[in-house]
Amino acid sequence: MPVIDTPVQIALEEKYGAHNYHPLPVVLSRGRGVYVWDTEQNRYLDFLSGYSALNQGHCHPAIIEALTNQAQKLTLTSRAFYNDRLGPYEQFLCTYFGYDKLLPMNTGVEAVETAIKLCRKWAYQYKKIEENNAIVIVCEGNFHGRTSTVISFSSDHDSKNQFGPYMPGFVTIPYDDIEALKLALTDKRVAGFLVEPIQGEAGVVVPTDGYLRAAFEACQQANVLFIADEIQTGLGRTGARLACDHEEVRPDILILGKALSGGTLPVSAVLADDEIMLVIQPGQHGSTYGGNPLACAVAEASITAIENENMADNANEMGVRFRTGLQQLNSPHIALVRGKGLMNAVVIDHPDPEAAWKLCITMMQQGLLAKPTHGDKIRFAPPLVITADQIDEALKIIENSLSILD
Repeated sequence: MPVIDTPVQIALEEKYGAHNYHPLPVVLSRGRGVYVWDTEQNRYLDFLSGYSALNQGHCHPAIIEALTNQAQKLTLTSRAFYNDRLGPYEQFLCTYFGYDKLLPMNTGVEAVETAIKLCRKWAYQYKKIEENNAIVIVCEGNFHGRTSTVISFSSDHDSKNQFGPYMPGFVTIPYDDIEALKLALTDKRVAGFLVEPIQGEAGVVVPTDGYLRAAFEACQQANVLFIADEIQTGLGRTGARLACDHEEVRPDILILGKALSGGTLPVSAVLADDEIMLVIQPGQHGSTYGGNPLACAVAEASITAIENENMADNANEMGVRFRTGLQQLNSPHIALVRGKGLMNAVVIDHPDPEAAWKLCITMMQQGLLAKPTHGDKIRFAPPLVITADQIDEALKIIENSLSILD
């Protein structure tokens, strides 16, 4: 197949694709570890990692081996039948995270929707909330996906505007405000609290130390389910198996996705104990592809790679090195550095509202890919296999690129 040059590739997407993304003007064709290459064979450090789907790096050999081996045997049965990969995978993941049951899905937002359904039905059966009156508390600045239900409680104008009517049953409170949560929990109709341990799309907003623990304990006292969306923060990204682990919080419902497949295909999962999970009976929830043999083989290999290669520990160490390096740049254009592990962001201080975008373009031209969010913030989230030398290489590119804002 002949190579199509970059402008033509971009023009094809513009002409035939929906305009629901605004990508950087680079066309990628190959990836390995922390690096990707474009169609003209220019190499880049990937500091987005597919929004943390590529924690293990591009084309991790063990994950690709599991993918290709299983793809030659059996890829899909649907849940109309048993398959020989699902049971062992469910056992593996439940044992790894310490839960009774797993419900397999595909995309992250499907898992969020699943968690909401579980929470509501549990509330009607066990908490005896009057049916159709259950409330789920969410936080301002949240990002849990873009389905109709999820945008109903989004505070992002672009995700929500002109997509109504919206689903009721959600109450929004400020993030990282334990008193606001305690007040909301006084409503006896509250079934669950859905929260990101770190708000990724909002610009890597890290809550105050102790917030998650206090929130979890408040939910326990109110007989409300603590639902952790660890789709971006989980699987080693923040320097621990789960971001909730930093505060010894075991969510009542745990939502996983993204890096569960190492960036190869959509795989997500919801974990909970029997009292919660078994409220859903046959015919009440499902997915054609959820729990397919290919996904199960890949997800098990993906988790195993993170564990065997101590990626969480590396994320913790390299994250400290990266944040320290950013702060030592002493740039007047970096107003704030924040993050945990290898989930980091900077807030750009510049009168030009397009400054963050222009900085990302310059970094791209110098060999580093990152993307702005909410105008003035840039996320930096490389694969967890990154080395100290590669961190230093990235810091040099960032330092050189910042000069365009002077």
